[in-house]
Amino acid sequence: MEIKQYQIVMINLDPTVRSEIKKTRPCVVISPNEMNKYLQTVVVAPMTSQSKKHPTRVEVKHNDKDGWIAIDQIRTIDKVRIIKVFDKLSTKEAGQVKSVIRETFVD
Repeated sequence: MEIKQYQIVMINLDPTVRSEIKKTRPCVVISPNEMNKYLQTVVVAPMTSQSKKHPTRVEVKHNDKDGWIAIDQIRTIDKVRIIKVFDKLSTKEAGQVKSVIRETFVD
């Protein structure tokens, strides 16, 4: 299965501990295509439908539903956790994700 950066994928995130986002949910692939092609893991940011405006959250529309990408919950997962592959983020949404990642993790 070929996984591309900024694709939305359905992932089983369990098991989790404490404040980590849990259950099976859509996630956005953050890792670059070069990594996705050669590694058995991908870096993802989970999506949630319940959030408040926060500097580490990016608002998006997916499957006609409003949601949020939780940049503060980025994690690396094995590709076997991927259940289904959906569409990609729009160019505008991908740009917003890049901007929030930069603001959050790059000084």
